[in-house]
Amino acid sequence: MWSRCVPVCVACYLKGYSEAVSLMNGWLIIDKPAGITSRDVVNRVQRTLPRRTKIGHTGTLDPLATGVLVLCVGAATKLADRVQAMGKVYESQFRLGAVSDTDDADGTVTHMEGIVPPSQDAISSALQQFLGIIEQRPPAFSALKVEGRRAHALARSGQAVELTPRSVRVDSVELLGYEWPFLAVRIACGKGTYIRSIARDLGGILGVGGLVATLRRTRVGPFTVERAVSPELDPQSVRQHLLPMSAMEWTEPSFHDTNHAHCTRTIPLTEE
Repeated sequence: MWSRCVPVCVACYLKGYSEAVSLMNGWLIIDKPAGITSRDVVNRVQRTLPRRTKIGHTGTLDPLATGVLVLCVGAATKLADRVQAMGKVYESQFRLGAVSDTDDADGTVTHMEGIVPPSQDAISSALQQFLGIIEQRPPAFSALKVEGRRAHALARSGQAVELTPRSVRVDSVELLGYEWPFLAVRIACGKGTYIRSIARDLGGILGVGGLVATLRRTRVGPFTVERAVSPELDPQSVRQHLLPMSAMEWTEPSFHDTNHAHCTRTIPLTEE
């Protein structure tokens, strides 16, 4: 009698498992903390999902960065490229008067000596140069490949890495605050834009050097940081916060009337 029950129970289990996997389709919006990689986030969430559930992310955030990391689950993985191509918004604190081999505070930082702090007007004027379709040289420490190898791996091994500039789109730049040596900005941009490169190149234009001190992504397409959750989730929480496939439907806003850098207010910024 028991031997007859076992196959039935196993069949019921497998049917329930299959249904559970099939229901796990959609988008999970994570508020990535600093100090971990985007892959670390995927691995943490993957442990809460039924086995064989497909999962990935739609755009890497550096370990230093925080904010919106869109995870695609199940059938949503087939649409990852579409979300990756959507516009993004970042808020960042640039540190002027210093340079770094990684173009951010996680690298080896060298402070510039004998420089004159630029005025807020000079910074606003320089930011105008980053609007529209621009040619941007990616950081040497990046995930881009050079002859089949990651640029950051080559750079860490001590090899000189000089990546070819490429066209990227910057829709708007807002100067949120400035108190030497820190500068707060909000940047709306397209796929493949490196905020670290903007900080580095802005510092070069001003003649003082520059790097990213903090970086937070607040939006990817329709997915905002207000909808994001911690990566420390249990299976029930994942189901609760999983957005449907249709959540990716979004109309890219037009920046024709707002495609300019402007200063909204001055915020005192202090080094932590």
